[in-house]
Amino acid sequence: MDSAIDLEPPNSLSSSAPSFAIRPNNNNYHNSSFLRSISTKEPSNFSKELSYSPPRLSTSVLPSNTCPPHYNSQPSSPRLSFTLNNPSTKSVDDDHPEFHQTTYRCISSVLKKDGQILSVAVSNGLVYTGSQANVIRVWKLPEFTECDHLKTRASSMVISLQVSNDMIYAAYADSKIRVWRRTWEGVIKHVRVAIIPKVGSYVRSYISGRDKMMKHMGPISSLAINISDDILYSASLDKTVKVWRISDLKCIETIQAHNDPINAIVVGDDGVLYTASDDATVRVWRRNFCSGDRPHSLTVTLPAKCSPVKTLALTTDGGVLYGGCSDGYIHYWLKGWFSGQLQYGGALLGHTHAVMCLASMANYLVSGSADSTCRVWLREQQDCQHVCVAILQGHRGPIRCVAVFPRPVNEESEDGCTICTGSLDGVLKMWRVRRTSISDKGKSSSQNACEYFEIA
Repeated sequence: MDSAIDLEPPNSLSSSAPSFAIRPNNNNYHNSSFLRSISTKEPSNFSKELSYSPPRLSTSVLPSNTCPPHYNSQPSSPRLSFTLNNPSTKSVDDDHPEFHQTTYRCISSVLKKDGQILSVAVSNGLVYTGSQANVIRVWKLPEFTECDHLKTRASSMVISLQVSNDMIYAAYADSKIRVWRRTWEGVIKHVRVAIIPKVGSYVRSYISGRDKMMKHMGPISSLAINISDDILYSASLDKTVKVWRISDLKCIETIQAHNDPINAIVVGDDGVLYTASDDATVRVWRRNFCSGDRPHSLTVTLPAKCSPVKTLALTTDGGVLYGGCSDGYIHYWLKGWFSGQLQYGGALLGHTHAVMCLASMANYLVSGSADSTCRVWLREQQDCQHVCVAILQGHRGPIRCVAVFPRPVNEESEDGCTICTGSLDGVLKMWRVRRTSISDKGKSSSQNACEYFEIA
């Protein structure tokens, strides 16, 4: 999911467009001796045992005979790729008969004249990317070649993207959502079909006095789709979430969700809506169809330990909810098997700056940060512990958006995924992450190179 629009403390919505400018960082915070980052379980007294300030370097687990538990190494210059999981260190796979290692490589880097890359979505073998310019580019997998682009007359940024059933929904900084339909007749084409809200509906509602707030009063920060209920959600820095009926694109509800700007939303298959805000909370909403004009009701508020929550991700089964915060921590909550209630599970330590985007697939969680790195976390099924199995280094600016999807089925691999990252440096990168048995030698010799770099 997308992360927050800005990294500055929340203030009033005096400006009509968000600021994506981030103060450049002249130092590299990459850990040259990184072994693995870990997740911390919730301590008995969280405020005393877990600091709110971001760690300057990764929290690592090292052998007891080498160095103290809290080990800080000197930062080094970024490397394109490397292999993690040292055999001398306890790994998530120690209980398996064969030890596993993780390798990755950047298979493509593309720099267009679109400015900052702000949003990404994947659907049916296509990758959609939105940028600082008013263009959405369409890339075909697995070759990752551009096959189409979508443009509008509006000169505003594409902040969030959602794709569902050949429909593409794009939220722009002008507080409007533009909708395209995808066709497959011979070649891939996209036709714009609507703008949300419709001008006529907005004017009629304003005159009648029924809903003067149909249009968001601030930039839209995130989108989410509930296909089963025919609903599109939009969250905004105006502190509200609007509910749009997809069939006629009408606003059917406005949720006064938070007291501070809303940075991210995500919806589960069960229809439960999660909202994240600069007020350092994640709120959970359920829809009651018998509640009249305000069917969405707040069920629980999840505190994020005094740090603004910038991005959210939910596992496919809805069992784990992740929240990335501006202090570099990723908090997660687990859904109880019997009660169905979310309980705090712990925090993932490793990033040195704000976590701007999260994406989940199977047992993988991918996090992008303002520290210009992307971390790949592997979740254990039994006790939900997390291990950082890869750090993707190569971007020269904060990573604003990320998408993760399975590796091509024709590739030989025991386990792995493909990751697309977009950064404020304007570069779009594609990565292949692979987990193999350590006995499988000779297959990772070509992992230390980028296949090509395209500038257009």
